[in-house]
Amino acid sequence: MNSFNINFQRLKKPIKYVLLVVVLLILGFGSFFTLSEQEAAVITTFGNASSVTDSGLHFKIPFIQQVTKVDTTIKGFPIGYEEGSSVSIEDESLMITSDFNFVNVDFYVEYKVIDPIKYLYASQNPVTILKTISQSCIRSEIGSYDVDSVITTGKSEIQANIREKIASHLEDNDLGLQLVNITIQDSEPPTSEVLEAFMNVESAKQGADTAINNAKKYRNEQIPQAEAQIDQILKEANSTKEARINEAEGQVARFNALYSEYTKYPLITKQRMFFEAMEELLPDLKVYIDNTDGSGTQKLLPLEPLMEINDKEVK
Repeated sequence: MNSFNINFQRLKKPIKYVLLVVVLLILGFGSFFTLSEQEAAVITTFGNASSVTDSGLHFKIPFIQQVTKVDTTIKGFPIGYEEGSSVSIEDESLMITSDFNFVNVDFYVEYKVIDPIKYLYASQNPVTILKTISQSCIRSEIGSYDVDSVITTGKSEIQANIREKIASHLEDNDLGLQLVNITIQDSEPPTSEVLEAFMNVESAKQGADTAINNAKKYRNEQIPQAEAQIDQILKEANSTKEARINEAEGQVARFNALYSEYTKYPLITKQRMFFEAMEELLPDLKVYIDNTDGSGTQKLLPLEPLMEINDKEVK
């Protein structure tokens, strides 16, 4: 018994040193923590939380301060399908459009933590809340578009509107999360028959677009030709108009000159006009005026044609 007490007394001092070293090691390791560039930390001291976002080595008070690390990288989750297997989740993807058609639409939501304290303590499960908000905004927006826009032409506009709505809800709820992006992964009718019908509609639209483009091309080719023809017709019409105006003005001037002469010498003017008219009507007829009987009556004798007739009879 005495020997046991002696041995225990000999071991007691080394045990104290070992325990002291162990305590110091625990205190040393528990007093420091490190953060990477893609991490943030929330330090809780007697219920009060503070955030640390700088990467590197940081100090904390052992057993008093608690550190919770938060990943600040961009993360995401699907809506409408299972990530990895791509199996459709109909409860999430099946939606109704404004024209009362059904459509399957898959989305992928990307987010990141911007406030670690609010992310940890403002709500119990902020990511689940974000997914619920996203589904609500998606269904609201899809319901305001017709099925053709959802499947074909309106995807970009729909994504932008949904992104704006989700961001507004996140700001109101103050979850410590930020929406990075939301994209439509796929959109199609719920059955193969409807899908085939939409593909036929899309082909018809492409055919219509081709026909419209060809018509526009033909119009662009024909309009310059038509404008050139119009310009030519207008020039010819103006030229004809000017010629007729000049001709009419010349006839008016001639008539005025004749009338002026007529007022001065009516008889002579009448005779001259008669002779000119006869010359114009019968250019080959030679007229001889006989005024030899002294009666004052003039006789017009087309002698040359009569002589030609007599010669033919003689022959």
